[in-house]
Amino acid sequence: MISAPSPTQPRPDNDLLRDPALYINRELSQLDFNFRVMAQARDERVPLLERLRFLCISCTNLDEFFEIRAATVRHAQEFGLPPAPDGMSPQAILGAIHDRSARLVQEQYDCWNNVLRPALSEAGVEVIARDQWDARQRRWLRAYFRHEILPVLSPLGLDPAHPFPRILNKTLNIVVMLKGVDAFGRAGHMAIVRAPRSLPRIIKLPERVAGPHSFVFLSSVLSAFVEEMFPGMEVEGAYQFRVTRNSELIVDEEEVENLALALRDELVTRGYRPAVRLEIAHDCPRPIVRQLLQNFELPDNAAYYIDGPVNLNRVIQVYDMADRPDLKYPPMSQRTVVEPEAIFATVAQRDLLLHHPFDSFSSVIELIRQAATDPNVLAIKQTLYRTGKDSAIVDALIQAARNGKDVTVVVELRARFDEDANLGVADRLQEAGVQVVYGVVGYKTHAKMLLIVRREGRKLRRYVHLGTGNYHSGTSRAYTDIGLITADADIGNDVHLLFLQLSGLGPKMKLKCLLQSPFTLHSGVLERIERETRYALAGRPARIIAKMNALNEAQVVRALYAASQAGVQIDLIVRGACTLRPGVPGVSENIRVRSIVGRFLEHSRVYWFGNDGAPELFCASADWLERNLLRRVETCFPIRDQKLARRVYNEVLLNYLEDNLNAWQLQADGSYLPVSPAPGQIPHSAQLTLLEGI
Repeated sequence: MISAPSPTQPRPDNDLLRDPALYINRELSQLDFNFRVMAQARDERVPLLERLRFLCISCTNLDEFFEIRAATVRHAQEFGLPPAPDGMSPQAILGAIHDRSARLVQEQYDCWNNVLRPALSEAGVEVIARDQWDARQRRWLRAYFRHEILPVLSPLGLDPAHPFPRILNKTLNIVVMLKGVDAFGRAGHMAIVRAPRSLPRIIKLPERVAGPHSFVFLSSVLSAFVEEMFPGMEVEGAYQFRVTRNSELIVDEEEVENLALALRDELVTRGYRPAVRLEIAHDCPRPIVRQLLQNFELPDNAAYYIDGPVNLNRVIQVYDMADRPDLKYPPMSQRTVVEPEAIFATVAQRDLLLHHPFDSFSSVIELIRQAATDPNVLAIKQTLYRTGKDSAIVDALIQAARNGKDVTVVVELRARFDEDANLGVADRLQEAGVQVVYGVVGYKTHAKMLLIVRREGRKLRRYVHLGTGNYHSGTSRAYTDIGLITADADIGNDVHLLFLQLSGLGPKMKLKCLLQSPFTLHSGVLERIERETRYALAGRPARIIAKMNALNEAQVVRALYAASQAGVQIDLIVRGACTLRPGVPGVSENIRVRSIVGRFLEHSRVYWFGNDGAPELFCASADWLERNLLRRVETCFPIRDQKLARRVYNEVLLNYLEDNLNAWQLQADGSYLPVSPAPGQIPHSAQLTLLEGI
């Protein structure tokens, strides 16, 4: 055990804090987040269709985990990369991933089969299993199959002339075992039926054969009528399967002359990259499973046996198709922080703080729209990481360029799973005359910045928006984030310098207010943690509160351990993966870590340092992850208006530390325990409190 120093001792040797036992594996911690999401799916306090949504979120998260995180570990195993700070080898991690993922999959399907599906049926929203179809429903579905599905299917019998087809990532497929001889005298053995992406995965039944909200899975229909694809042959078995592939795009940016062109080429082949997981019907004969594993070059522990539809996340369509507002969260109203016509005048006088989704994102959109048409605005500069389809912001930027403004946009082409959309955005902007920059070679531009240069009398004034989230109207209603709109001259000059650096290949620049990755944010965080450590060692009050999505950067973890040993009181609100172990005697007993999972996805990043009575509060686009602090372009900005800083402190930090309904406490062994109101304590939900305050 590592002993804690006395207040007069110097900070402990960081080498003692490198013990792998002090670190939780990042991948396993990320997986564990989905068990907390699943708890929402089982929580009877949550509206029924929202519980279904949480189930689908956990399934989609697991897909992405295998596409990116598990694929990365497999890559590390193949190339013999060294262990992470937790000391686990890639092989050991892959084994643990399989065990934990298998448990998660079992919980997902148990929740669907035994909890949500029966509860939905009782509430009048039926997702009817194949063995529950009545005669009328079967007749209608057979006709639907013949007229709407069969014409677009191309079943493939496997033989020397028809080798195993290429299977696209995460598509629905059925392996069919056949007996008999076809028209050409070929003996039946095995065939593959691929469901085209043009087919709906959820089919709504008409009211004349079922209730008003009745659905079936496409996979059930394919399995039920598979024999019609092979006339004259006997179907001995039909089994759904789905393969998940490595979806991390790898482009050697220093070796390509045109990043956009290289990414377009990579996107063409992304769906057929190496496989990482096979989902297969639980009753599929093991010889077929082995054959599929062999075809996809997967080990035995990459197979997951599914008791239900292999594409369970597709049931999210029922959430949208079922017109049952009584089974969903009540509609949310949002605050309008400033009257649209008064944005520039208001911000010239004071900063505006936006706490999404409780504050409307419309203020940001209106700021850009007004800048696009204001004759006094000379230039607009913005970073775009994710925007969504039909983005009002992109439309406004195009309008600004057409109105003669100088518009520069840094489009991050490598925003995961939005690469194709961002290529399209870049093309639209360039066609309108916008100067498009693709960021910095080797560093994703993850910063969220907007700069507007406006002539006011004889002077030019800069208006700035900085945020913790993306410029995406949809996620601004589903994610919690902080945005700041300001005309502060120092912040405006810092953002101006950052845009010069991004677009002009400029040198490292000294900023007055902002911290920036990959240059000053990492060291700035460490310096402030160490400052609190010195205060604690000197016997003065020392406190750190930070909220983020994930934490794994080893130097930051060691600095937090050292601060805890010195007596600094540390509260961390970490939604997802956290590699730090709180509550370890002699090391981290002064650190508490909690995760909040509720109606909205917690996405804001806020860092607060006590600073001996002169607290500093920052909001950031960056988590305390190695990639964010060292390998991305990120911004971290102070809230300089003390009234607004106090609001963030109360709403985003203290409010969430008081949550005893949606909070989970991380234990020293890496497990999470739900937080419940103590006897006599008033139940408190941080998100509900903010909703009720609108």
